[in-house]
Amino acid sequence: MSPRFDAAALTAFATGLLDAAGMEHDKSVVIAEVLVEADLMGHDTHGLNLLGPYLADIGKGAMAVRGEPRVVSDYPAAITWDGSRLPGTWLVRKAIDVAVPRAKQYGTCTVSIGRSHHIACLAAYLKRVTDQGMVILLMTSAPENQSVAPHGGRAGAITPDPIAAGWPTTGDPVLIDVSMSITTNGMVGRLAKEGGRLPGRWLVDAAGAPTDDPTVMSGDVKGALLPMGGIEYGHKGYALALMVEALTQGLSGHGRADPIEGWTGEVFLQILAPELFAGREAFIRQSGWVADYCRAVPPRPGVERVRLPGEAGLRRRGQALAEGVPLHPGIMPQLLPWAEKLGVVAPGALPP
Repeated sequence: MSPRFDAAALTAFATGLLDAAGMEHDKSVVIAEVLVEADLMGHDTHGLNLLGPYLADIGKGAMAVRGEPRVVSDYPAAITWDGSRLPGTWLVRKAIDVAVPRAKQYGTCTVSIGRSHHIACLAAYLKRVTDQGMVILLMTSAPENQSVAPHGGRAGAITPDPIAAGWPTTGDPVLIDVSMSITTNGMVGRLAKEGGRLPGRWLVDAAGAPTDDPTVMSGDVKGALLPMGGIEYGHKGYALALMVEALTQGLSGHGRADPIEGWTGEVFLQILAPELFAGREAFIRQSGWVADYCRAVPPRPGVERVRLPGEAGLRRRGQALAEGVPLHPGIMPQLLPWAEKLGVVAPGALPP
């Protein structure tokens, strides 16, 4: 059973570690909030599991700890930043807070960010926008990583290239966070470390044979993750991944054509305000109708009921806020050495 921790205590702990590592306090708070939000929703490979690697990058000088993004261009509804190796979590939250009021004025605002550090779990940003009755599209790529094979290939060329989106309905919002690869590097790395196997043949080895063995991603000659759709239908995930790479790297002006600087997160963010299109009421009427209709579809055998994307994450979030965040058993042991090194007191687990 996973130990549970108070969400506020986890956020304070992560903030303290980042502060002690030299991060500006306002940035520490945002990074901590985003990582804990991911764990609240159950995305435990992209929550506090990332804090140790982030602290390591701070120590190496690979993640900037102070400053602001450099403005490349700034139009009313289109902004481009050079992220200057600043924390991606902080940059995305800042971009949302800049784009939302502009979208309310112009109907939409898009922010493109190049040279950002990693942005963690995309789902962790969505509710901040949907709670305001607006629509968000968010994508990211990591040009330094080549872990996903193009359809038909046996070596990596691109990254998982996740796409996230969120919009309001008559009830809970729809929240989407889907990688264009069939699994993620975080999950593969965790299973390899634990000696586990993937649920299906979601990888190819160096010879191009499909496999469920996560260890093919390590060693001198590596295999690759398959695009969403797998061996037979991976052309779909591959095509969408190329779109993500174009929107995140092409629009920001920074990507695979440039020298590798380290762990990155090129970003495409778009906010839409339904009020300036057909109107918020019209949007909710349509989105609510589709949501209700999908939920009412009879489930196939073995399925309790039809759900909407994000429904399970929101349920986990509410339960975790009330009862404590269930951290994966491997996360806190990774952070305790950092706590000792930086002189920060770690929170205790809640009673069972």
